Amino acid sequence: MAHGDTTGGFTKTPGWLDWYDGPSAPRFRVPAGAVDAHCHVFGPGAEFPYAPERKYTPCDASAEELFALRDHLGFDRNIIVQATCHGADNRALVDALHRSGGRARGVATVRRDVTGEELAELHEAGVRGVRFNFVKRLVDAVPADALGAIVEKIAPLGWHVVIYFEAADLPDLYDFFAAIPTTIVVDHLGRPDVTRDVDGPEFALFLQLMRENANVWSKVTCPERLSASGPPALDGEPEAYVDVVPFARRVVEEFPDRVLWGTDWPHPNLTGHMPDDGLLVDFIEHIAPTDELQRKLLVDNPMRLYWPEEALGPDAAKLGKPSDDERRGVGDDVGQA
Repeated sequence: MAHGDTTGGFTKTPGWLDWYDGPSAPRFRVPAGAVDAHCHVFGPGAEFPYAPERKYTPCDASAEELFALRDHLGFDRNIIVQATCHGADNRALVDALHRSGGRARGVATVRRDVTGEELAELHEAGVRGVRFNFVKRLVDAVPADALGAIVEKIAPLGWHVVIYFEAADLPDLYDFFAAIPTTIVVDHLGRPDVTRDVDGPEFALFLQLMRENANVWSKVTCPERLSASGPPALDGEPEAYVDVVPFARRVVEEFPDRVLWGTDWPHPNLTGHMPDDGLLVDFIEHIAPTDELQRKLLVDNPMRLYWPEEALGPDAAKLGKPSDDERRGVGDDVGQA
């Protein structure tokens, strides 16, 4: 299989941008034990067919290629997130987890009729969360009704919920998200409009969500998706996506124990350019400028969320919904549990 191929008789979406072949070596050296906490696998289509209901057809991006990138960039582990092109068929994800030799955990997509036996099998494979997509252009229906039923089923496993939405939709979703009774991880800073003021009302609402709900975490990921002015992470650019930095850095510095970072490889549905993943790693030191912040972002936080038995010991309490006192800021933050 060559770079950019789509196997299994599938045809790539017209204009699809293939992942960057031959990324540079990062100038920034990630700390030992670093985790790429948001990435995907696509197919290969010949082995793991793409879902009939998919909104796009990508090029293949295999587990072996993901793990080669992990090693090249200096990371130790991955969190593999189920891609929407596979729907709720998690076979490609599970295969990648098995191939990782324990160095990856997963976030699955499941339907509301998922059985306890199916969830137990996913847990055994390394899945530790479920993802719900609220981006209207990527799904046929907003999954609000299904979320409650699924959360009840995953609660005994100690899993968390990953939510993907756009900032413009947060006012309508705020109360719903605040009521979710488990740890929540927000994808990509809630997709703020970075042409607006970082101190403006749109981003203030997202910060309010995190301040008022100590169970809410955020991925400070995908500057290549959020940036309006760039410059792009290409051709050795050392100061890529400068318009995203104030937003990501604000979240990292205010909530250092509840942030994650990942490459988003192989970067589905990009249209303007495909970033050099080595240069994306160099973006980290602009949003987490100290050794302590970098270690929390890349090592301590993902280990606590996805490998708590290693980070906190075998008797560690599950991360869950905080008490009312914790939500008001009384007592320890859930990020310290």
